[in-house]
Amino acid sequence: MEERILTILTPAWNRAGTLPDLYHSLERQTDRRFLWFVVDDGSTDDTEAVIGKLAQNSPFPIRYERKDNGGKHTAINLAVPAIRTPLTIIVDSDDTLTEDAVAVIIGFHERYRDRAGEMKLCGYSFLRADRDGAVNGGRYPEEESVGTVRDKRINAGLWGDKAEVYLTEILKQYPFPVFEGERFYPEDAVWLKMSGPYVLVHANRVIYICDYLEDGLTRTGRRMKIHSPLGMMSRSAVYLKDPGVRWKVRCKMLLLYRIYERFYGRGKPLPDQCRIRRGAAYRLFGLPSLYFYQRWERENRNQNA
Repeated sequence: MEERILTILTPAWNRAGTLPDLYHSLERQTDRRFLWFVVDDGSTDDTEAVIGKLAQNSPFPIRYERKDNGGKHTAINLAVPAIRTPLTIIVDSDDTLTEDAVAVIIGFHERYRDRAGEMKLCGYSFLRADRDGAVNGGRYPEEESVGTVRDKRINAGLWGDKAEVYLTEILKQYPFPVFEGERFYPEDAVWLKMSGPYVLVHANRVIYICDYLEDGLTRTGRRMKIHSPLGMMSRSAVYLKDPGVRWKVRCKMLLLYRIYERFYGRGKPLPDQCRIRRGAAYRLFGLPSLYFYQRWERENRNQNA
């Protein structure tokens, strides 16, 4: 039996219509040393039936788990402890992979795996592109380089989503924070936490094709964030507590912290991971945050009307 090197993890909520496209992109892979792990986040459509039908004749293993709806990050938390392959990539349910994606991932891993411990390597970061070939967030300055997410992306101003592949044993050390009643937590906060202890290989290879749907997380991002203020404050706190993050980014994150603090409700008790030092800079962003809070609240109210 062929050894499985990679788990392709797909959290899904009401994506019965798009999951077959992802499946067919996996069916076309030139390297089949992977399995597909679908976590159904409480879908109310035919997701379970669609996956069951696809699994009947699949040339690769498919694992399906269903859970109550809690958001993408909770689906990831459920799946990661159960993954047994050395590598994991998270692929959204409305996206696809290039036909050589698995081959590229495993090829890089075979080059670096013997030095992973010495390098403090936690994975590989490749490129995402849309269906017209435009790279999301831009290419890396170098074709291949090693460094932290902080230095290679955040401080370099490359904010667009990339296609990260993580060593599973490292990913298991960084579960996503979960706040009661919230269904969104930004992935970049977890990836930043890995910076310092661990580095990634960053490569200008497109392996992931994005298709941002009108009801997808990216399109509905502002609304999801407003309804997950603790998650957003926790994200900002991760940036603000990292001394290696450049000051411009820290200013942006402090402003966002103050905005989402208003959505949460000032004076309410905060979990430890949402607490920050409240000095002069914190006070400085009081009025700007009030402006954006009122503006976003008005826009959100109009969208829901």
